[in-house]
Amino acid sequence: MHIEFLEIGNFRKLLSTRVDLSGTTTLFVGANNSGKTSAMLALRRFLSPRRCPFEMHDFTLCHWPSIIALGAKWVAARNAEEVVELVLDPWVSSLPTLDLWLHVETGEMHHVRDLIPTLDWEGGRLGVRLRFEPKDLGLLYKDFMGAIGDAEAMKGAAIAAMQADNPDADPPPAPPKLTIWPENLVDFLGKRLSTHFTIRAYSLDPAQLAPPEKSLAKQQLLPTTSRAIEGDPLSGLIRVHDIPAQRGFGEEQQAPEDDDSPAAAAGSRLSDQLKSYYSKHLDPTKGPDPKDLGALQAIEAAQDAFDKKLTESFKAAFTEVEGMGYPGVTDPRPRVSTRLKAIDGLNHSAAISFEVDVIADDGATTPVLRLPEANNGLGYQNLISMIFRLMSFRDAWMRVGKASTGLTAAATEPLHLVLVEEPEAHLHAQVQQVFIKKAYAVLRAHEDLGESKKLRTQLVVSTHSSHVAHETSFACLRYFRRLPAGMAANVPVSTVINLSEVFGVGSETERFVTRYLRAQHADLFFADAAILVEGPAERMLVPNFIRAHYDELNQCYITLLEIGGSHAHRLKPLIDHLGLLTLIITDLDTLTETGGASVQPAKGAGQKTNNATLKTWVPGFDDVDQLMSADGAAKTLHEDADPLFAVRAAFQMPIGVTTTGVMGPEVAYPYTFEDALAFENLGIFSALAGTGLVRKFRDAITAGGGAAVVGEQMYLALKNGKKAEFALDVLEVEKFDELVVPRYIAEGLEWLLSQLKKKQVEILPQVKEELPEPAEEVDA
Repeated sequence: MHIEFLEIGNFRKLLSTRVDLSGTTTLFVGANNSGKTSAMLALRRFLSPRRCPFEMHDFTLCHWPSIIALGAKWVAARNAEEVVELVLDPWVSSLPTLDLWLHVETGEMHHVRDLIPTLDWEGGRLGVRLRFEPKDLGLLYKDFMGAIGDAEAMKGAAIAAMQADNPDADPPPAPPKLTIWPENLVDFLGKRLSTHFTIRAYSLDPAQLAPPEKSLAKQQLLPTTSRAIEGDPLSGLIRVHDIPAQRGFGEEQQAPEDDDSPAAAAGSRLSDQLKSYYSKHLDPTKGPDPKDLGALQAIEAAQDAFDKKLTESFKAAFTEVEGMGYPGVTDPRPRVSTRLKAIDGLNHSAAISFEVDVIADDGATTPVLRLPEANNGLGYQNLISMIFRLMSFRDAWMRVGKASTGLTAAATEPLHLVLVEEPEAHLHAQVQQVFIKKAYAVLRAHEDLGESKKLRTQLVVSTHSSHVAHETSFACLRYFRRLPAGMAANVPVSTVINLSEVFGVGSETERFVTRYLRAQHADLFFADAAILVEGPAERMLVPNFIRAHYDELNQCYITLLEIGGSHAHRLKPLIDHLGLLTLIITDLDTLTETGGASVQPAKGAGQKTNNATLKTWVPGFDDVDQLMSADGAAKTLHEDADPLFAVRAAFQMPIGVTTTGVMGPEVAYPYTFEDALAFENLGIFSALAGTGLVRKFRDAITAGGGAAVVGEQMYLALKNGKKAEFALDVLEVEKFDELVVPRYIAEGLEWLLSQLKKKQVEILPQVKEELPEPAEEVDA
């Protein structure tokens, strides 16, 4: 049994979203504020409500007006002395929901007997809806109307008092601006939500399941006759544990007695976790077995010896008290005794310490030094804490040690769901990668688990780290993308893209992209835009151009990947699925004809491009004359259904120049980035010190002879030139900020900036209506 996917509705930015879960590890990735935190929070709210209660801001903002209108309707009906029909129907479209779709094998049907929708169901996909809804509409109505009545009475009293203070005012004073809780039904529920709402479960019909449309889930409608399942249908079915993003290192906390308690959920130090683990799994006083008898005898002997010493120590003090007339003949006599518990040995701040190896100057051995837990680095504290927490989760689920006796000895749930937020906190890159590779193995390190399918573990991790994504296959990545108001709803919402569906299983393109991103980096999944560049020179110089000339662009979250024009098109399926705004800075790669020899660019020569990206992606043709004359629209690929997604190609174009010994302007046709930069900055390059390409360019410019001659000499120099060395020489230019950015790159960067400004708005221009102020969501 395992969870196939979730469908989250009406929860914060997740208006209607399907999230597929891997059978092992699922990684949530995406740019800031894209909804990853909302998804993790929804799972905690619905599956661990005692530890993580709902708040009014968990309702998607677009539903607030309808809830406010419903409360206003109740007030109007009361004022008109009309009967109010209290039914759930007006609430249904606004209520937060979590649909869990499980895959259940035939032999596991006894675990889900309360969820089976029909008598002829024989295994396979099975769904249950958890809905946060009013407990008792009658009581909610009564309490709300009482609160509204009290607020109205207070306002009336305030107005009467003001008029009494100014009885002769003409005209009478205006009523004071006074806000008294509750202003409306949303305001009322902001304080009373937990009192009047609860989570109820409903069976879903697998036959009614519909696929998502435009990345939005199509959650099935429950029949009006649907009745909630009695009790908690997930009890005994799913065990949920989580590690929140805020782990509180540096603070000492009391060890929780219950691993499902709020303190355990937010625990910090390893010593706290150690005490909790000892209490649940190792404490010899809980259900002792023969192996524990020696420890218990030692504790009792220590307790007797300590009692004897305390009695002797307090004898003089008690004798002095007796001189005051107490205790009398009939009074009980005081006695000092101790009660030692095994866990007391861990109940101090130095229960965990770290040994430090020390070698004396003369080479002699020295005593081992120990530092307290707080003196270890935060990164190690975080790593050790998370690994130990995962071990504790696994052993609690499997009822290891003392957890196998007493009240906790219930049957093991067939499914273990573990949620981990932002494991990268305080960890350097290599440790982040080690953690994500080893975490699932830790959760399965038990003799009854391993590769067994009888008991399943599913790990869900949300991250902002490209290093964590770097070590995770595409099949396990779920990309969260935010949509502004006006695109899918009248408030900003998020969609989720299953990256396992991008390339197809085992395709050559998938292998290439996976290896490429591992060789480079996985920042693509966290950026607001991407720039794909041709080679090392662009990789080094384009970011510096952005810093020097495009301050607004420099403040945006942009990832820059070096990938040649012959391979950039392989990223097309991924870019399209992510809907990621992309600028491709590439080269013309001119040939004498299709399949011919490489040649210096020229107009009217019937040349073709050898660049696969230009031929097959954007702009989608290979004629060099046509490419040179292409305007911005021809170089840009738009998606009609997605106004925020576009891809633009930037490649060399003709440049007007004036070279040494030639009167008047000429037209130069650059072959690649390096000669385009030189043609745009002839004065600087004619005096630029350096070797290699820089020297050859300098010699060609100073020799002159016209744009064609200079261009030919640069073209020949580029054949065997070291482009990375060229970029390093350019970076040493004293007045680097005065370099003119090649025009084809400048136009591309200006286009990218204009698109990012459009993308960063939360409301598209066509949305005119007033929207409620969104609640702040921390998804950083």
